[in-house]
Amino acid sequence: MESKLKPYILLAPVAIILISIMGFGIANCVMQSLGYMPYIGAENISFRFYKEVIRDSVCLKTSFISSTVAVFIGVILAYFLSQEKLSKIKESLLNLPVIIPHIVVVMLMITIFSQSGIISRILYSLNIISDSSQFMSLVSDKNGVGVILVYLWKGIPFTIITAYNILKNISNNLEKVAINLGASKLQCFRYIILPLASPTIISSFIILFAFSFGSFEVPFLIGPTTPKALSVSAYTSYISSDLSQRSYAMVINVILSSLSFILLIVYNKILEKINRYKI
Repeated sequence: MESKLKPYILLAPVAIILISIMGFGIANCVMQSLGYMPYIGAENISFRFYKEVIRDSVCLKTSFISSTVAVFIGVILAYFLSQEKLSKIKESLLNLPVIIPHIVVVMLMITIFSQSGIISRILYSLNIISDSSQFMSLVSDKNGVGVILVYLWKGIPFTIITAYNILKNISNNLEKVAINLGASKLQCFRYIILPLASPTIISSFIILFAFSFGSFEVPFLIGPTTPKALSVSAYTSYISSDLSQRSYAMVINVILSSLSFILLIVYNKILEKINRYKI
């Protein structure tokens, strides 16, 4: 018993200090998110900051759309690629977008798709548009199309790679038996392939959604100015000279941290099913 407790006893002093510091920081963050900041005279606790942040945020929409589209396209392409052996060249091409940082993709988006970008200049040279302002810019647009495209750049290849590793190991005999029993290719995909690959598909969606929901650099550089993404709003509110704006930043921190914790639990549950899954 002493040998089992000894490591915990030795770690206790440091653990107590770290837990106390983190606990104080979390408690302070939660209280400020509720509007309690007595050093500036704000002593009333309310949830109005939460209501305003949730109502004005566009982050959830762009994250959900980009993750859903990436998973949908990625799974379809992974299914077709799984019908034949993936060559090293194709595998390298799939890995290339994944290893390229988002900041590089953002710069490419600005260079190519902005109103002063390459496509706009080409259209102007061909007299298709008379002014650069006539070009539909995908940078800083209110619908966040440019942000979604940047996320898709890495999200689709990531989904293909993760889904392909599962789909290629699914026995073709399952599809052959279903086809012999009268099932179509679409029915085989819907009732056989998707259920077997669903844990990987859901985990891919969670990873993509969690990343895009908390991402800062992409919406900060090419995202809409109004309404801002949560991470951008947290930054601008925190650095504001008006200390009352600090509550908005803390609300966003609480929302992002809580959602990340929930997604982590869900992902771990799915990961347990994947580890138990035997093809």
